[in-house]
Amino acid sequence: MWQANTVRDLLGALYPQCSISILGTTTRGDQILDRTLSKVGGKGLFVKELEVAMAEGRADLAVHCLKDMPMELPEGFELAAILEREDPRDAFVSNDYDALDALPAGAVVGTSSLRRQAMIAARYPQLVVKPLRGNLDTRLGKLDRGDYAAIILAVAGLKRLGLAARIRAYLAPETSLPSPGQGTLAIEIPAGREDLKRLLAPLHDVEAATASIAERAVSRAFGASCQIPLAAYATREDEQLRLRAIIATPDGGRVATAEARGPVGAPEALAAEVSAMLQAQDALSILDACRAQADADPA
Repeated sequence: MWQANTVRDLLGALYPQCSISILGTTTRGDQILDRTLSKVGGKGLFVKELEVAMAEGRADLAVHCLKDMPMELPEGFELAAILEREDPRDAFVSNDYDALDALPAGAVVGTSSLRRQAMIAARYPQLVVKPLRGNLDTRLGKLDRGDYAAIILAVAGLKRLGLAARIRAYLAPETSLPSPGQGTLAIEIPAGREDLKRLLAPLHDVEAATASIAERAVSRAFGASCQIPLAAYATREDEQLRLRAIIATPDGGRVATAEARGPVGAPEALAAEVSAMLQAQDALSILDACRAQADADPA
């Protein structure tokens, strides 16, 4: 709702003559809280109901966290705008410890992301990583009652909901590389709605869009889903785009990493280069191991 309200307010400022209303919708991703996303359908769970509302003419556009969107959109839909990116980093949240390095062996860390789980496991094998689902209030409540020594959340979500004070440490990309599109809002519309594209054009941020194209292209190259611990993070440095990516097994035992720089105007070519570097490190075998483990684990 924060996302929808924000876009409504931005559009209202641009077009005060327009009436803009919000159609609140609860998605399957919001409803299923007792299992990890990798077990119940992945990223599309946060999108489908909103696409149905657009297809039925009940809504003109939908606002998403880009990291929650599948790499391939269904036929009949397209992304019309990528908004300026919020802080894409992960946050370390704890009531008793200042950083991951301060956690004692055996401490329980909660996260909803296999990506975060893999990177924490690789760097801190002495810690115990357990699943954590629910909205922010629910997750923070589980921390506060002692179910976890610490939890890892997206900085962007905490900031947007006025909860930045709960952040004890910001995790550097070297420690927890962000997910493709993390911290970025995307606006989806029915394909062919040129009128909406024109209205939304002032909200489009070229730098955020360029980064998202590169990051999502890496993810798409490996058929990434919630079952695959994959991170990809692009940043502009002068006139170049720097792209870093990681693929790992959930236990952090096998990790492939890649980094490259290229022209800002060629994000897909840069993504292809990084993807090839990952493949040269046996990334496809790592993915097979991830899928085998996902199939073997109980739902």
